[in-house]
Amino acid sequence: MVDHLTFAEENRERIQAVENSFGPSGKPLYQPSRVLIGEGRLMKQSRRGPQPRVFFLFNDMLVYGSIILNGRWYKNQQIIPLEDIQLEDLEDGIKMRNQWLIRTPRKSFYVAAASCEEKRAWIEHMEECQSRLLQNSGRRPSSAFAVTWIPDQASAICMRCSKKFTVTQRRHHCRKCGFVVCGGCSKNRAVIGHIHPTKKLRVCTICHSGLLTKAQGTTRERGDSTGKMCSDEDEGEEYSEVEVEEQIEDHDPSRWMDSCSTYIYLKPEHLKPQT
Repeated sequence: MVDHLTFAEENRERIQAVENSFGPSGKPLYQPSRVLIGEGRLMKQSRRGPQPRVFFLFNDMLVYGSIILNGRWYKNQQIIPLEDIQLEDLEDGIKMRNQWLIRTPRKSFYVAAASCEEKRAWIEHMEECQSRLLQNSGRRPSSAFAVTWIPDQASAICMRCSKKFTVTQRRHHCRKCGFVVCGGCSKNRAVIGHIHPTKKLRVCTICHSGLLTKAQGTTRERGDSTGKMCSDEDEGEEYSEVEVEEQIEDHDPSRWMDSCSTYIYLKPEHLKPQT
């Protein structure tokens, strides 16, 4: 009983430390049944290349964010339920070693660890937590996942019309195929249900035509599924890590926060001690 109470208090302090590290922009994370499994830094492939991000693995979700202030504070908090994650082990790339792919219905991206051992630990612990979560909930894992975006630097030309990108000819990404395209080839918007059930997202001309054909072949075409024409100024990076101002002066980092990059495995059993 004493061990159970001690673990519960330590776990609560760890989770509250994670909450505080994201400042006022972060969402509340603590729940009585939630356990912080581990934390560490990974390189995450973004549209502008690999960027360091802090990751926190809980028994029911994965949380990550951008690193600021020598790793003691974080921003742009992202929360992914473990039920919706699919992992794929990958060989080393040219720019990223010890990498793997994290797929989710709303966003998919590559991450890389500092060593092969850390990579294996992350993957094994995530899969173990997910398996236990699905078993206890009776849910099935998601079957629809977002595509990974091709990085900006991977193409100097539009991958649809071959026009060269310039200061005025900006790069955009089709949310359906992930291709780097120009504004002229991505004026249309369409609903992609597994990414966002109601919001119209930027799609390229080819994907827009395919979505229209599919919709017309299955049901009467609805006004909110045809996509709309709009200008570049309307684009929003729906799931990009946007730069925002942080108000962190009143938040004190807890003793549980560690500025090192090594993955810290906090509880080998993945479970609270039994009473």
